[in-house]
Amino acid sequence: MPCDVTKECMYRGEEIFSCTQCGDCCKGYGGTYVSGADVKSIATYIGMDPELFEKKYCAKSGDRRVLAQQENGFCVFWQDKICGIHPVKPNMCKAWPFITNLLVDPGNWEKMASMCPGIRKGVPTEVVQKCVETMLGRE
Repeated sequence: MPCDVTKECMYRGEEIFSCTQCGDCCKGYGGTYVSGADVKSIATYIGMDPELFEKKYCAKSGDRRVLAQQENGFCVFWQDKICGIHPVKPNMCKAWPFITNLLVDPGNWEKMASMCPGIRKGVPTEVVQKCVETMLGRE
């Protein structure tokens, strides 16, 4: 049972997010940014040269690299309702939903909660910010 949103325990991520493995975070919403380290890790995991991996599985979003998407909007590695690179998924995926964007605009929590059944709705802004800081190791 989740704790009261006004209590200190809310700063633990598991109190305001519990992954349902629905895959909604693997679909659209601007793409999954990947760092050079992510590219190397994933390429190694699937047995591919990082340069070839980048050409085959990445796209550009502005000046940043993102994982390509299938025609249905899901990440190219989302297959049969499971992440095909889960053990080496990008840092952005590992952090979800405790992303740095929430430190800039914690109001996005409710927008994200409307798309993700695992995100607890109605969490006060200050709790979201504190929890994101804690989960990202910034406190």
